[in-house]
Amino acid sequence: MSWLAVLLIVFVVLIAAAVMLYNALVRGRLGVKEAWSAIEVQLQRRASLIPNLVETVKGYASHERETFDSVTKARAGVQAARTATQAAEANAALTRALVSLFAVAENYPDLKANQNFIDLQAQLKDSEDKIAYARNYYNARVLGYNNTVSTIPGVLVAGPLGFGTEAFFDAPAEAEQEVVVSFDKPAAG
Repeated sequence: MSWLAVLLIVFVVLIAAAVMLYNALVRGRLGVKEAWSAIEVQLQRRASLIPNLVETVKGYASHERETFDSVTKARAGVQAARTATQAAEANAALTRALVSLFAVAENYPDLKANQNFIDLQAQLKDSEDKIAYARNYYNARVLGYNNTVSTIPGVLVAGPLGFGTEAFFDAPAEAEQEVVVSFDKPAAG
């Protein structure tokens, strides 16, 4: 075999490897987008439950305007988030607002016994579980993709072709702080 034939075989193998790596990068990026979509679906599902929950609690605790406003504002933040970082921050704010809302509900025994409220709480818990699963799935896809983009031989192909790392869905630092629930507000009768 001549050196020209060997060179041609090496060139074909390198081109085939580059094409396979490019396809892996595209599949990885699409996998990350698909996983992000799953998070968005679950965040939207939870956000859709919030108005019903707020209206149910309002019927019992109409003077808790600040709590309702914070829940509404946090819900809007979740819906406006477009990146993993924005969504994580908005999700943490909504979780804090919901903790406050449930703290208000603790002061109203009739509300806690209301079947609609109980059903909404169960649906929110289910949404939280699904968000946690979707977040873990997303982060696993990001890890796989980022590993491909950041290691050899991927790093040699990814950069020049415009593939960059993706952000993980991390909770902001304040989300790791303990939530303090206070029942100091007097219940209205």
